[in-house]
Amino acid sequence: MNQKTNVFEPTREQRMMELRIFEQDEQNGRMVIGGSAVKFDTPQTYSFGDLSYTEIIHRGALDKTDMARVPLRYNHNDSVIVMARTKNRSLRLTVTDADLKIEADLIDTQSNRDLYKCIQEGLIDEMSFAFVVRDGGDTWTYGKDSVTRDIYDIAQLYDVSVVDLAFYQ
Repeated sequence: MNQKTNVFEPTREQRMMELRIFEQDEQNGRMVIGGSAVKFDTPQTYSFGDLSYTEIIHRGALDKTDMARVPLRYNHNDSVIVMARTKNRSLRLTVTDADLKIEADLIDTQSNRDLYKCIQEGLIDEMSFAFVVRDGGDTWTYGKDSVTRDIYDIAQLYDVSVVDLAFYQ
């Protein structure tokens, strides 16, 4: 009989929110975008036929999360050049009682200009974040036709991303 070894390996997850233009200064070439990458205490439910999955990220889930080296990406794609980053302060993350706000200064590159224009025109207007929940940082409640996941402690924030389609509406 084959037996699988149960090794804990963190699962990288992604969730999505809104995005908008904060500032435009075409004369000086400034392109500033911002939005909310995480909304706290806001349940999101998806249905799969007769089954449903609800997820809630609770206020305080980012209290112990190191956000010193978080990049801003497009669609969580590691093969696309980083658009901004907390390390050099071109990306600023602010945790409030309601959410995780982002503000980013996009440098003047062709890919950033293209992305900025897509945001400006409303083609890309959502945000996401990729994360790992700390061991024991969530609870799962199973009902007959539903599952609810409460997230209380995010260990790592891999990135915040501008995205085409959002998990959270």
